[in-house]
Amino acid sequence: MENTCRYAARYSGRLSLLIFLFAFYLYAFSYAKPLQENIQLQNVIKLFAVLYVIHFGFLATNVYVNAIEMVPIKLLGGFLAYVMIVVAPFKLHKLNFTKQLVYFYYVSLVMILTYVARVKGDFEGVEPFWFHYLSLGTLIFCCILFGWKLYTSKKRKGFL
Repeated sequence: MENTCRYAARYSGRLSLLIFLFAFYLYAFSYAKPLQENIQLQNVIKLFAVLYVIHFGFLATNVYVNAIEMVPIKLLGGFLAYVMIVVAPFKLHKLNFTKQLVYFYYVSLVMILTYVARVKGDFEGVEPFWFHYLSLGTLIFCCILFGWKLYTSKKRKGFL
C-alpha cells in the first residue's frame, strides 16, 4: 500500500507537469490571441487544475500512509501555488497579462524547487533519478524559451 500511494503521487505529478508545460507553451506561442479568447488554452488550464487536485489527493494519501514528516514553513509556497492552480480556470482569463505571467512563472518556480529538492535527495523515500534532472532542465529551459518568446513578441499589448 505504501508504494502504491508513493507511485500514484509520483506519476500523477509527472502527468501534471506535462500538462502544465503544454499550457505554458500554448500561452507563450499564442501571443496573437488573448487568453480570454483562447478556448483551447482555457481547457488545458482546466485539465491541469483537475489533474493537480487529483495529484494533491494522491500526495496527501502518500504523506499519511507513509507517515512522512512535513515542514510547515516549506509548505507555504506550495500551498499558494496550489490555490493559484485551483483558482486559475475561473479567474486567470480575467487577469491582465502581467498577472497571468506571475501565475505561469510562480507555478514553474514551485515545480523547479520541488525537483531541486528531489535532485538534492531532500525528499523522504525518493532517491535522485534521471527523470528529476530531465524535468528540472526542461522546466528551466521552457521558462527561458517561453519568456523569450513572450518578450520578443511585438503583438502582445501591455507587455511589462
